[in-house]
Amino acid sequence: MRSLLLAGTIIVALASPAYAGERESLDPLLRSAAERVTTSDQVAAAKWGTGQAIDDPVREQQVLDVVARKSLELGIDPEESKRVFRDQIEASKLVQRALHERWAANPGERPVERPDLGEIRPIIDRLNDEILLELRDTRQLRDRPSCDGHLTSAFHHTSADLRLNGLHRLGLVRAVPSICTGS
Repeated sequence: MRSLLLAGTIIVALASPAYAGERESLDPLLRSAAERVTTSDQVAAAKWGTGQAIDDPVREQQVLDVVARKSLELGIDPEESKRVFRDQIEASKLVQRALHERWAANPGERPVERPDLGEIRPIIDRLNDEILLELRDTRQLRDRPSCDGHLTSAFHHTSADLRLNGLHRLGLVRAVPSICTGS
């Protein structure tokens, strides 16, 4: 009976609002950021050969506006979220530019299909929502001086788990400099 009470107490404690935001790993956050980075391949393929610029200030501002609005709803500082998402956007553009340069230099590597951006954007929006939730849930960890160590560990775990190539590792490096706030 005592073990049931103890187990119940632990479950209640873990579910309580006081426990929210006390995650001890940045792995889920980095995984979502890495998935967003790898989605840039499809965005690059969708834009390849169309004359559509990689930089899309209107779309970028829309993303930042949505992030700011959702941040308020989640109790996150909108300016902090916008900093993180500016890095996400820059990481995506880094990957897109590198792929376009590669494809221009190596015609045999060019994409054979052009994905529809309208089908890719909901995936990016879902990943953005995941990143926002992780930002909320890792707030205390990200505010600690030890955040950089957790970030490095999560980077290595994520890179290995997702088998990121050099370009996507570089993109992930570009995507995360605003994650730690207390360093």
